[in-house]
Amino acid sequence: MNFFEHQDRARRKTLQLVLLFILGVISLILTLTLAVGMFLYFQQGSAGSTGQGQLPSVSQVFSTEQLPLLGGIALAVCAVVLLGSLFRRMQLGSGGHTVAEALGGRLLNTATRDANEKRILNVVEEMALASGIAVPPVYLLDDDGINAFAAGFNPQDAVIGITRGAIELLSRDELQGVIAHEFSHILHGDMRLNIRLISWLYGILLLGLIGRFLLSSLRFRRVRSSRNDKSAAVMMLLGVGLLIVGYAGSFFGNLIKAAVSRQREFLADASAVQYTRNPQGIAGALKKIGGHYAGSSLNAPGANEFSHMYFGSSGSSGLTSLLATHPPLEERIKRVDPGWNGELPQPERPTQAEIAQEESQQPTGSGDMQASALAAMAMTASSVNAHQAAQHSMAAMGDPDAAHLAYARNLLQALDEQLLAAAHEPFSARALIYGLLLSDDAQIREQQLIELEQQAHPDTYAMLKQHLNALISLDARLRLPLTDLALPALKQLTAEQYKTFKSCMDLLIRADNKISLFEWSLRKIVIGHLEGRRQSAKRFKLKNCHPEMQRLITLFAHAGHSDQATAAKAYQETAAQLQIHEDFSQSERPSLKQLELDLNKLAHLRPLQKPSLLQALVTCASHDGRISVTEAELLRAIADCLDCPLPPLLAEKDPYGA
Repeated sequence: MNFFEHQDRARRKTLQLVLLFILGVISLILTLTLAVGMFLYFQQGSAGSTGQGQLPSVSQVFSTEQLPLLGGIALAVCAVVLLGSLFRRMQLGSGGHTVAEALGGRLLNTATRDANEKRILNVVEEMALASGIAVPPVYLLDDDGINAFAAGFNPQDAVIGITRGAIELLSRDELQGVIAHEFSHILHGDMRLNIRLISWLYGILLLGLIGRFLLSSLRFRRVRSSRNDKSAAVMMLLGVGLLIVGYAGSFFGNLIKAAVSRQREFLADASAVQYTRNPQGIAGALKKIGGHYAGSSLNAPGANEFSHMYFGSSGSSGLTSLLATHPPLEERIKRVDPGWNGELPQPERPTQAEIAQEESQQPTGSGDMQASALAAMAMTASSVNAHQAAQHSMAAMGDPDAAHLAYARNLLQALDEQLLAAAHEPFSARALIYGLLLSDDAQIREQQLIELEQQAHPDTYAMLKQHLNALISLDARLRLPLTDLALPALKQLTAEQYKTFKSCMDLLIRADNKISLFEWSLRKIVIGHLEGRRQSAKRFKLKNCHPEMQRLITLFAHAGHSDQATAAKAYQETAAQLQIHEDFSQSERPSLKQLELDLNKLAHLRPLQKPSLLQALVTCASHDGRISVTEAELLRAIADCLDCPLPPLLAEKDPYGA
């Protein structure tokens, strides 16, 4: 099952859960109205028997006189569940950081000097670059248990949470296995499903909480008359009914949540092995959970609400087999390590020297290694056909492999050490983005710097001047990876700082009165991740988007091929794949403003429709037997807009701006 099939399956699973949720709410309404109806039946029957000596029939009880009351109860239940779900959805709607903060997590400073914290940040960076997504912020939970989670609605607002027990007790390989597991949840759409489950269950649970409140209020109510006695009886019945219905609904809702979660955990474990090609990594982490005195427990008061999001089970239930959100630990270990002997060793805390030695075996990012690393990357690219390389990345979308992870390490190795450090701090991260937008033309660049000095923060401008030479000489293939590394720091900007940052970006882009494809790609990626993207339930088919696709492949044909004849051939081959019949000679190169509008619509293609479009763009880019840096950057930006994480392309080195 590929990335797009996973996305489609997640969407279908969501629809199934919506249906189950609706059926569940209907069942709750019927149960509660039945309870109230029976109460009224016996109340009226008792009154009738004293007056006429007989009980009224059921049809008399559920007569038109009672329907307004029963209808009001039904509407009230619907309103409570829906409003409660919407309220919880809004609480969690600002991104994964809301979940992390609710669990007591603190955002890790990307410029930290703590060895354990630095190691986990390095692992997350490598996995993000290999996956083709921006580096997510990392939150640390001060729990002794070994656990982690990924939270958010999409890769743009995703965060990684991890416990102190995990970063202190796991080896680098084990941490890599855990983080690969969490990236599987990010890439396969599990996070959005998890948030929706939390919201829906909260709405149902709210009924039980209201019932408990009504029952508690009766303890302080003074009964002064028989009329008040009857009113109290009604209140008690309603409270008991809401309490039973709410908690019963939550029980069955948790059954659904547990069943869905257990299957996703097996998939994420298997994906982690595929990403790292090291089953002992994730297996070792699971074994240490089993041997650790704290297991994978979390101590936050609301930890159970998010139980299905964790790497390891955060607690136990009296009905473990039914409500367990995770498969048995032993079964998970055996699936990734069939030869396991059943031992669960108690984890030992590594020394700082051991951690330092472990990290010293990883890329250091020193500048003197840049030439050799880039040479290795270029050899890899030139040894295979460009189309095959692109096909490899397409096939690995959502499922990067060990080759992409090694490639990400080469990228980190190729970065200048000072630039890598600068990407981890908000002031200098802004300076890096400004530097990437500076013109190759010395005269235009000088004017850009003059205008930027007047508008940017003085400290940011000073850092730009400090790194100016390194940024000007930066290899083109490192521009977007450096941007990805800077995004966590940029997400820490205040609203006012971000406003100035965005204004300065636009100032630099407009300096030469034109927008290059790189400038557009960079801005699109940065703004998309910092502001998020509007979500819509509407989904399109390819046949409904022919004008938008035609303009997109026209732009691609012009971008990657300098002569008209080659561009026309690339266009015609690509158009045939998408069943577009308009001739290239009739197609004008679209403006980037029009491209923005087109991508806003194409972003809402159905999941299984997106691979055809991306496949066609790959065909267009590789038509001449090579993929330039410009084409690779544009392809990455468009894939990003479509919410399709594209692993690194092994593109041939070309001149800057080609």
